[in-house]
Amino acid sequence: MHAFEAAARHGSFKAAAEELGVTPTAISHQIRLLEGTCGCQLFQRRPRPLVLTSAGARLFPALRNGFDALAGAIAAVAETDEQAPLRVTSPNAFASRWLVPRLPKWREANPTVPLEIIGTDVVLDLRAGAADVAIRYARRPPSDFPAQEVCRDTFFPVCSPNLLKRNGHASQRVSDLLRFPLIHFDWLNKDPEAPTWRQWLSKARSIDPNLKMDKAWDLSFREELHAIDAVLAGQGIAICSDVIVGHELETGLLVKAHPLSLPGYGFYIVSMPYSPRAAVIEAFSVWIKDVR
Repeated sequence: MHAFEAAARHGSFKAAAEELGVTPTAISHQIRLLEGTCGCQLFQRRPRPLVLTSAGARLFPALRNGFDALAGAIAAVAETDEQAPLRVTSPNAFASRWLVPRLPKWREANPTVPLEIIGTDVVLDLRAGAADVAIRYARRPPSDFPAQEVCRDTFFPVCSPNLLKRNGHASQRVSDLLRFPLIHFDWLNKDPEAPTWRQWLSKARSIDPNLKMDKAWDLSFREELHAIDAVLAGQGIAICSDVIVGHELETGLLVKAHPLSLPGYGFYIVSMPYSPRAAVIEAFSVWIKDVR
């Protein structure tokens, strides 16, 4: 049908062949197949000029209009897709404290590409279309999709500078920290090696076997963001990611209460291979790895 439409529009097998990138013989063969389907000739067989039969004259405008409608529909879908927000799913804490503050920089660099940020600690199914691209937080690269590492974090005890006796200075003794409330939050992945107070104190005891658990009371939260809010309010000390509270550490709202650290995880950007939004996903991937 495409070969017939091009030949009828140009009035030439040769011109149709050039448009479609095939030989005139291939165009002739395709038209003979279509004539076999229709049960009648579509072109009068004479050397020049190329003339449609009455059947061909009825078929040509229908095909031409059909191809035009298809092209218009595809263009409309493509335009809508380009204008639709890029849906980015991310862990809640990363979205709130790292990604959202940097969104003005995305708008400056990509003013025509809006973003829809889906902050959730649940791993959404990209195959089901729940999002276009995901930021995954994991010890190692995800194996279900191609992944690019954005950054890795390290965990430190952090607190408000006003909470420490030596205001704004890190304590050199773990026993000093145990006089304050220790703030905990749940790790949804249930990783037994997650950077928690239990892991941190175990590491501290390996350095100081005489360490005694002489502390005040603990404060626990289900959500990491709530634990960070409590730390900012001066309610205790928490083991926090230097990526998630990086701004607060830089501005002095929080300080490292002790230099002993625990390794964290990696933040990985993942997306479906051969996504129809591959170009804008690649632009977002480059941006998120470079933005500061």
